[in-house]
Amino acid sequence: MTWLVTGGAGYIGAHVARAMTAAGMNVVVLDDLSTGEPGRVTDAEFVVGSVLDTALITQVLRDFDATGVVHIAGKKQVGESVADPLTYYRENVQGMISLIDGCRAADVEKVVFSSSAAVYGMVDTEFVGEDDAGAPLSPYGETKWACEQLLRACADAYGLRALALRYFNVAGAATPRLGDPAVLNLIQLVFQALANGARPRVFGDDYPTADGTCVRDFVHVADIADAHLMAAQALADGAPAATYNIGRGAGYSVREVIATIADVTGLDTTYDVVGRRAGDPARVVADVRRVRAELGFEAVRDLPAMVSSAWAAWQLRHDGQATSS
Repeated sequence: MTWLVTGGAGYIGAHVARAMTAAGMNVVVLDDLSTGEPGRVTDAEFVVGSVLDTALITQVLRDFDATGVVHIAGKKQVGESVADPLTYYRENVQGMISLIDGCRAADVEKVVFSSSAAVYGMVDTEFVGEDDAGAPLSPYGETKWACEQLLRACADAYGLRALALRYFNVAGAATPRLGDPAVLNLIQLVFQALANGARPRVFGDDYPTADGTCVRDFVHVADIADAHLMAAQALADGAPAATYNIGRGAGYSVREVIATIADVTGLDTTYDVVGRRAGDPARVVADVRRVRAELGFEAVRDLPAMVSSAWAAWQLRHDGQATSS
């Protein structure tokens, strides 16, 4: 059983490929190395190329007699998508069209799609469920939503079976070598501030939450990888198309995250409170009942595990930078 993992040299993709090979699956990684790192790919075949290259997708699927595709490749920065929406629609939506064309040409019907909680937009509920209306606030979220709609249409028209996994706030690392090189989430941003000798910033402390700061559902990247493995196995066993939230089903506030970073690192994480950012919901936490019932998936790693593993990865990548701040 061979699976193609697109974007498998990236942060999340490398964790997914690692989990699948550890489970005894054959994996071939396709990555254009725009953000991926070839050293992340171990125990898997590796092809350098873009999902926009339909002929290459078709060839790889045929050459390796692939069972299915785990599609993770794509652009993922919200702010960048606002500044350059054409690139996001080209890479994410046209990339999905290219991938589906390749799958049809190679008679591959199983796809696990890397989606995002960004499809929900401004949330105003204690737990957000898969049936809540999609109302994305950025071109990035719009492209993920469009790809989900495309997969649903292709399921009806061509018999494609796809499981869309909507990630919440991904953090941590299975090993320091696989840590996230980007500085986009709260944990990495705090590390960077400390490395620069600056105080972390908290955007608003007057939200209607227990401590006044925003609450988010943080989920360990190793749990994300396990969810992909279970989704691929479910498709191989005949599971129908579906959409699942992938989170812990519990929230951590910004204050709680910063306090955990202080506990893990032993550093002074005194922060400055600044004004709210436009478009930040007070609380975004996944309703995970569906994925638990239908896939049997449950995230098991907690916030201290996320922070400690992210910290080990940061130190490896930055030669201990921030340890004296």
